[in-house]
Amino acid sequence: MSSEEFEKLQEIFKSLYDELKLMPDRLLKCQGEEKKRLVRTFDERHGEAVEVLQGMEQELVGVPSSYRNTMSTKLRLYRRDLGKLQREVKSSDLSSSTRPAEGAYGIYSSQNEHSTQLQSQRVLLLQGHEHLHNASQSIERSQRIAAETDQIGVDIIEELGEQREQLDRTRDRLVNTGENLSRSRKILRAMSRRLMTNKLLLSVIILMELVILGAVVYLKFFRK
Repeated sequence: MSSEEFEKLQEIFKSLYDELKLMPDRLLKCQGEEKKRLVRTFDERHGEAVEVLQGMEQELVGVPSSYRNTMSTKLRLYRRDLGKLQREVKSSDLSSSTRPAEGAYGIYSSQNEHSTQLQSQRVLLLQGHEHLHNASQSIERSQRIAAETDQIGVDIIEELGEQREQLDRTRDRLVNTGENLSRSRKILRAMSRRLMTNKLLLSVIILMELVILGAVVYLKFFRK
């Protein structure tokens, strides 16, 4: 991503430099307020070019070393050319009163048209760079949101899986408890039946013992 940004900034710098390198010759052909205005324009474009170079230097941070050396060399050349151009402008004779020769106005008009085209291209490149930067940030935000959403989904699935295992274990325990209760009820019913049977047998035995005891008493005391 940094190499793409570097190339975009490089195109912007070239557009600015193409506009700046025309100004020394134009300064020699104008005077007065026109020359002052041209110097101010040069200073503004020069400041923009310096900012672009600073942005290109920042883009070198994340670039692989194999590309960083080439890009650093380009940066040094760009800075050298820009400094040379600035020195040419400063060394121009601002007090010169030489008037343009015949036909110079046509050349000046052509240079103005070319400068306007370069300015339009520079604006378009700046807008394209800004749009690309905004789109990159939007894509990064979307990727972060998608990653966070995916992680949330994974966590929810894991939690649901754990809850399902817990429900399965609880159901198994309930099934086992139900089976144990059924066996317990069967055992209690069997014990209840045996208890009733034992009571009946005990009652019969007691009744028989009473009959036998009554018979013995009768035979011993009342029968003669």
